This record gives sequence, C-alpha cells and structure tokens, in this order.
Amino acid sequence: MKKIGKWAFFTAALFVLQTSMLPLMAYHGVTADLLLLLTVSVAFLRGSKQGAFMGFGAGLMQDLATGTFFGVNTLSRTLLGLLFGQFSDRVFKEQFFLPVLASVAATILNYFILALLMVLLGYRFNLESHVQQMLVPMLLYQLAFAYPVHYLTYRLDKRLEEKK
Repeated sequence: MKKIGKWAFFTAALFVLQTSMLPLMAYHGVTADLLLLLTVSVAFLRGSKQGAFMGFGAGLMQDLATGTFFGVNTLSRTLLGLLFGQFSDRVFKEQFFLPVLASVAATILNYFILALLMVLLGYRFNLESHVQQMLVPMLLYQLAFAYPVHYLTYRLDKRLEEKK
C-alpha cells in the first residue's frame, strides 16, 4: 500500500508542476505533458499492465481537471501505456536514450489519437497548421523534460524495489 501512495504522490506532484509552473513558460499555450512522459517511463520500467494503469490514472486526472471531453485523455494514455509496455522486456532499464526517443513517439501518437477522436466527434481543423503550431513546440518541450521525468521515475522505481 505504501508503494501505491508514493506513486500517487509522485503523479500528483508532476500534475501540479504541469498545471501550475509549466504554463508560465508556455509557447502559444503549449507546454510539456509530464503525465504522458510518466506513463511512458512507467510502461518501460514496469510493463504493459502497470503502464496502462498509470496511463489510466494520469489520463483520468487530466480529464477531470480540464473539463473537456471526458475520457479522451484516459483512453489515449491507457493505449499508450499498453503499447509502450510491450517493449519493457526489450529495453535496458538503465539506458535513458530510448525512453527519451520513445517520448517523442508517444507524443506524436498521442497527438494523432486525440486529433482522430476530435475529427470523429465532428470538429474540423487544418491539420498542417495545427501540427506546426501545436505538435512541433510540444515535441521540443517533451525532449527537454523527458530525461528528468524518466530519471525521477527510474529512481523512485529503484527505491521502491530495494525496500521490497
């Protein structure tokens, strides 16, 4: 039970950082998505099941906080946790280069999952313009924050496993 509490506290701390401090350095309203980075890191470190669970929890937090279409972030994060968790046994846990690159892939996949859901809900937008204004700055932010988030996630996972 203590493990779940520490993971919940860490997730909540990243969420608070994402919603309170990162908007101060936003570029046209675009900031880093720390909870997506957390989901990818947990999926790499712990596997599909725990990656999907983290994605579900992180997406649920974002859906409850934003007030937009409920379940959109939950669905995309859960799918990404499942997908990237499939690679957990093929990736060296200590190596930080692959999770950083995976954060770029996860950001692109998340963007297109959300765009597809918006189109299915009946919204229209210029994809090329939207990619330039939203996706490219988000990728740069994700690259900047991927290593610190993965490092902190790795350290927390290692510390919780040592206490076992």
